[in-house]
Amino acid sequence: MSSMLILAKTALAMMLGFIFAIICGLIFIPILKKVNFRQHVSQTVGERHQKKEGTPTMGGIIFIVPVLIALFLLYLRGSIELNHNLIILLFVFVSYALLGFIDDWLKVRYHNNAGLRITTKFLLQMVIALVFFYIFMKNGGEPVLTISSLNIVIPMGWTFGLFILFLLVGSSNAVNITDGLDGLCAGLSTIAFVAFGIITWNTTWMEGYQEVAIFCFILVGALLGFLLFNANPAKVFMGDLGSLSLGAAMATVAIITRHELSLALIGGVFVVETLSSLIQIIAIRKFHRKVFKMAPLHHHFEQLGYSERDIVKAFYVVGLLLAMAAITYGVWI
Repeated sequence: MSSMLILAKTALAMMLGFIFAIICGLIFIPILKKVNFRQHVSQTVGERHQKKEGTPTMGGIIFIVPVLIALFLLYLRGSIELNHNLIILLFVFVSYALLGFIDDWLKVRYHNNAGLRITTKFLLQMVIALVFFYIFMKNGGEPVLTISSLNIVIPMGWTFGLFILFLLVGSSNAVNITDGLDGLCAGLSTIAFVAFGIITWNTTWMEGYQEVAIFCFILVGALLGFLLFNANPAKVFMGDLGSLSLGAAMATVAIITRHELSLALIGGVFVVETLSSLIQIIAIRKFHRKVFKMAPLHHHFEQLGYSERDIVKAFYVVGLLLAMAAITYGVWI
């Protein structure tokens, strides 16, 4: 496939995602307000966030629906084909969106941030991982961890299913934890899916690589459209509906393109945010003291007096640098 054709398909995918997201935003935000799907803001996050109380949530629908519509239209036109890798990706994307929807609905229904029980959520995530593993193995997937730069292949057998579960749970929760400032999670996810889209175009050995790459770039366009409503000051929050689906989709693309280790680099900011929360929990429970003024890390910088916009911009820069390093490693080296 010529580079110009790849560029044209990428541009079309982003344009479709962007336009449909704008339309969905204009339709769904008034509906979310009308049905009173509004965010409950915890008292612990500081005064600056209290003014966000009542902002509509479940805004992830603004970028999830455009991806599904755009892919359906391209399929009807014959521009893409349905294959097992795209089926796995869509299954995980939609399943985690539904999981997030239930979580969000419970939070709105009971006016707290508890949501689904941890055990229930984990069991549902196990089911999703098992279906992923079954489809993957049924279609000739190899249960191995590949470190291509070092020519290392690690056979994993049935434990590859546990590895899938670990990446899905870890990635979805990491993105969820990062969703704490206006535009932060959506912007970092946009950067991440640009990187994964470019890497996927290079995985020509993979069945359905074109469809997976197009999925990534439709989502990039849709997230850019969503950012028009989510950038500071946010008119809508993505909620767990959005953050869980984004994180799970990142992990899925990493697994099916055999770039699992690149996930930690592309999602480096998400990893650091999660580690900051984990370190804080351990420090408080074991040593009865705090390492950070507040966790995750973006709230620590807020407590130091940095503005929300400055923190988001700084995190974007770090995310972009990490994504560029991952593209260089995943495509060139």
